[in-house]
Amino acid sequence: MSESGPEVHPVVALRRMAFLLERAREDTYKVKAFRAAAATLLPLSDEELRDHVEAGTLTTLPGIGASTARVVEEAVSGITPTRLVELEEQYGGPVTAAGAELRARLRGDLHSHSDWSDGGSPIEEMAFTAIELGHEYLVLTDHSPRLKVARGLSAERLTRQLGVVDAVNEHLDGGFTLLKGIEVDILEDGRLDQTDRMLERLDVRVASVHSKLAMEREAMTRRMVSAIANPFTNVLGHCTGRLVTGNRGTRPPSRFDAEAVFTACVEHDVAVEINSRPERRDPPTRLLELARDLGCLFSIDSDAHAPGQLDLLGFGCARAEAAGIDADRIVNTWPQERLLDWAAGGVGGPG
Repeated sequence: MSESGPEVHPVVALRRMAFLLERAREDTYKVKAFRAAAATLLPLSDEELRDHVEAGTLTTLPGIGASTARVVEEAVSGITPTRLVELEEQYGGPVTAAGAELRARLRGDLHSHSDWSDGGSPIEEMAFTAIELGHEYLVLTDHSPRLKVARGLSAERLTRQLGVVDAVNEHLDGGFTLLKGIEVDILEDGRLDQTDRMLERLDVRVASVHSKLAMEREAMTRRMVSAIANPFTNVLGHCTGRLVTGNRGTRPPSRFDAEAVFTACVEHDVAVEINSRPERRDPPTRLLELARDLGCLFSIDSDAHAPGQLDLLGFGCARAEAAGIDADRIVNTWPQERLLDWAAGGVGGPG
């Protein structure tokens, strides 16, 4: 039931609804209507909005359908939209009760995707949502060229994206920084799927296996250790590649010598990602505890493909807390200057 309360602007209501659906990992098509409607309304003045409501012409605007028009009409009338109330009741609470203390210590997120590869929203929307969540920094890590199904970025497209990141940062007040990154594929021979020249231009690089996940154990170990030894690698992403639930189905973990892989991470100062997506829970608990015991650094990341998914970090924090991992071993609890020094090969470990 709709209710009166503090007036909520239609654009704010539509963005919040999209955020809640994304955080719940609902299908993209359910979300796009809200974000498209918000984008259409954003340039309009309050007077123009009210004129459309009074004239009954909202649905003549691009991207405004009957359901989104109803949200706008309720918001303009000073009523909290019915659908927003429902979504707040369903999805508005914390993503998990555990891990709250560690979540409060995270300063940013090192793994996120925009619509330049397989994400669902523009770079600016990802940055604005990160700011709203209290992040000090967000690393944009769209995919590398080999992953064609995810519209991986060629060196040319990545170069253009770096210019967009610079432009976004120029318009911010300096309290938040969008950092330049990549989720680079680990190729079958352990090489990274981008030129050294481009990798050198980035702030943070997440290296992940996306192909031939069922490779024989010894070959997969060599592949991963070789990538970890690459001086450009900062974070080992979703190390087993498993899927435990979700609309993509399930997938068993890759087989590799975890002790050898995590020992290489320690030797080369590479952080092991604690991927916060509930469908991944990667690394599995046994491997997470092994990495802890071997002395690895960690990065708790959302692997967000939509703005609302940036708030999935709580799941990873709950797992890190349960494993007893010290916060100072988690690189995204560090201030930006320390993080960037570590990523560039400087001194960065716990201390």
